[in-house]
Amino acid sequence: MDAFTSYFDSQSSSRRRWNYDTLKNFRQISPVVQNHIKQVYLTLCCAVVASAVGAYLHILWNIGGFLTTVASLGSIVWLMSTPIYEEKKRVSILMASSLFQGASIGPLIDLAIEIDPSLIFTAFVGTSLAFASFSAAALVARRREYLYLGGLLSSGLSILMWLHFASSIFGGSAAIFKFELYFGLLLFVGYIIVDTQEIIERAHFGELDYVKHALTLFTDFAAIFVRILVILLKNSAERNEKKKKRRD
Repeated sequence: MDAFTSYFDSQSSSRRRWNYDTLKNFRQISPVVQNHIKQVYLTLCCAVVASAVGAYLHILWNIGGFLTTVASLGSIVWLMSTPIYEEKKRVSILMASSLFQGASIGPLIDLAIEIDPSLIFTAFVGTSLAFASFSAAALVARRREYLYLGGLLSSGLSILMWLHFASSIFGGSAAIFKFELYFGLLLFVGYIIVDTQEIIERAHFGELDYVKHALTLFTDFAAIFVRILVILLKNSAERNEKKKKRRD
């Protein structure tokens, strides 16, 4: 009985320490870095809106496809090669890249509208909640606490890319597709934590390129949204098939 009591006492005291350490660690972020993070997230929100506009333009004029994907990648290269002091130009390029990215996702959005339009809202809310939760976890954690995960995530991403490459050449099964889907979702959720802490760390060392940092987080956000939406579409299709079998 005493052992159980001491265990629960230690658990409650660790929670109190966690709460105090959380506040203390957040105070370790300097005001300059806090302002930088605000700029990053504001720019990220604008990029998400731009991507929504791109998806809407695809629904109107069917512009999404290979060309918009190439345009999005080209815009990213252009952004990286543009000097930091050309701030307005770099923000405009980021918005253009986000718009092209949204148009590239447009066919998937179109499919979701045909099956169940509510899935788009569900995927967006789920992505936003996951992004907010893991970003907050990275912000309140100790500095550099999760940066060690970067190597593991890079290795996982490399495995995922080679698996996708092999599947495109030799053909893939439903099990491999499901593995790529869920494993990719897990990877990019992890990247939210690592990228957020890396942004904070770089800002502490004077790298205040909020446009580049917003692009990094937008890439994570878009990758998670696509995977959640595909999972929801897949589950919805499976439910519809089961209903048809029951009717027959």
